[in-house]
Amino acid sequence: MKLLEVTDLHIGLTTPRGPAEAVRGISFSLERGETLGIVGESGCGKSITVMSLMGLLPGSAKVSGSIRFDGQELVGLPEKAMCGIRGNRIGMIFQEPMTALNPVHTIARQVGEPLRIHRGLTKAEARKEALALLERVGIPDAASRLDAYPHQFSGGQRQRIGIAMALACGPDLLIADEPTTALDVTIQKQILDLIQSLVAERGMALILISHDLGVIASSVRRMLVMYGGSIVESGPTEAVFAERAHPYTKGLFAARPALGAPRGQRLATIPGSVPELVDLPPGCPFAGRCRYTADACHGTRPAPSMLPHDHAVRCLRLDEIAAESEATA
Repeated sequence: MKLLEVTDLHIGLTTPRGPAEAVRGISFSLERGETLGIVGESGCGKSITVMSLMGLLPGSAKVSGSIRFDGQELVGLPEKAMCGIRGNRIGMIFQEPMTALNPVHTIARQVGEPLRIHRGLTKAEARKEALALLERVGIPDAASRLDAYPHQFSGGQRQRIGIAMALACGPDLLIADEPTTALDVTIQKQILDLIQSLVAERGMALILISHDLGVIASSVRRMLVMYGGSIVESGPTEAVFAERAHPYTKGLFAARPALGAPRGQRLATIPGSVPELVDLPPGCPFAGRCRYTADACHGTRPAPSMLPHDHAVRCLRLDEIAAESEATA
């Protein structure tokens, strides 16, 4: 049995301009101990997808499809039952550690809280375990800082504390939503190395959201490329990086800064901007921004085309794109 199976997931939101479909029929799965990356521009549906796994969507959100975690259906699960999973069997590292931590509670209380709620530890036992967790994630002089508050730590240390909280109960699945946002490059690498070592050490499955293709390349075995609430390309990370079959994926790769590029050279960009959710075309979400757009792209949602190595792409014009690539090779 797979640890996580998401099938035909739709998430509808209420916006000032009316109802909008933020996630449009996505499906993916995750084995125990497997690592999965999700990439795409801001507003493509990455964060709201993982929030649905945690049961943290707005109250007005409408969810259909299936999310099965270790055989249990999460869509429609009562909040009390969801509380037994959230923070216990599914842990999450949030994007901004300063807002994820409560400014009026000590670190010992916040790291120890899931242990007291889910494991039934006493206050003293939870404090002892919190200390061990803080030491494991690399907080210096952790024993003397248990009673400190979030504002007394640096951004990198706050993110380490967030990781400690997410790991407190030994979850089966760890979700990391842009865990290195607003951190400098050196600290980013330390945090990513820490997450990878902890995932390997504890045998957890990992879902990592990132804008950074380099991070995805070095951190996960499989990946999803999302745009407009849809998965446009997916497969083993090596295969997706090698093939880059969807025009949107090609655009993301072309927009990366290149080492050794002449000074002052402009980066390639994807024309246009991500449309509002209510303005997404009924067909391919990338229609209009894509130079291969044909009339059918606006009205027909592409079915997945399977390439070698379990690599799937949703595009109506794959043959034309492949022929052009061969001609210019």
